[in-house]
Amino acid sequence: MVNIVAIGGGTGLSILLRGLKEVSSNITAVVTVADDGGGSGVLREDLGMLPPGDVRNCILALANKEPILQDLFHYRFEEGRLKGQNFGNLMIAAMVGISESFEEAIKKISDIFAITGEVFPMSEEDIVLYAQLSDGTTVVGESNIPHEVVKRGTPIEKIWIEPKDAKTYEVVVERIKEADMIVLGPGSLYTSIIPNLLVQEVIQAINGSDAPVFYVANIMTQPGETDGYSAIDHLEALYRFTELNHVDYLVANTGTIDSETVARYKRESAELVKFSTDERTFLESKGVEIIAEDFIEVKKGYIRHNASKISKKMIQYVEKIYPVKL
Repeated sequence: MVNIVAIGGGTGLSILLRGLKEVSSNITAVVTVADDGGGSGVLREDLGMLPPGDVRNCILALANKEPILQDLFHYRFEEGRLKGQNFGNLMIAAMVGISESFEEAIKKISDIFAITGEVFPMSEEDIVLYAQLSDGTTVVGESNIPHEVVKRGTPIEKIWIEPKDAKTYEVVVERIKEADMIVLGPGSLYTSIIPNLLVQEVIQAINGSDAPVFYVANIMTQPGETDGYSAIDHLEALYRFTELNHVDYLVANTGTIDSETVARYKRESAELVKFSTDERTFLESKGVEIIAEDFIEVKKGYIRHNASKISKKMIQYVEKIYPVKL
């Protein structure tokens, strides 16, 4: 069975995990802890705990318990003092309260949901994301960065985390070293993917691994983060803002969407991430192999990655390297 390590955050990683568990039961999800917005941000501030939202979504994606329990974990209160808060976040907060560490709490929750594989937060340290914009402005906090970029109309020039020497878990480093494939993304480029790669132990383990590294580019641009970005722009940002020294495969979408959906996303200042033949030539010159197909799946009017199709496609490439494992 192929040993997969998937690194990211947000809804992007959790969607992909649903596809990955179709092709392997040996999955390690490593999730960003830089989130400081929404219900997760409230719990982070009030209880001094790591933000649980992205971890919760990944647990749900890998869960194998009955739907009612998953629905309960996903439930969001609609009124009262808890309005907007997620029951799963509160359950994780309670588990943290009766556990020795956040890692132990996540392990207990994972056992309750009988998940396929493992979920680890990137770090147990209180990581804060910083960005310097091209006009010299310094922005503090993951949720503030895209807002300030849009407000000031100026792109990100530099991005870093505090503490800069934040550590990850020894088990995360070991899982990366043991991996048969490493998947980065999809997810918010600057606030879900890059923060993980700014943890030195993580980037060193990835750079030192012989496993193929796949980067799954986003399908849609994100206001304040990747406005006007092509697939290659996403990849170049990884190289520019982190010490990542190789990606073996770029997974890019070539599918299109109907005009009504295009118009709706345009109203939200989002558009399809473009990928052209010129980019294919450039990336091949850099030693990056292209996996470019129609990877779009539309659910309830929302554009998502077709996680099943992407996962099966990536496994086909891994089969060439580890044929005995499959």
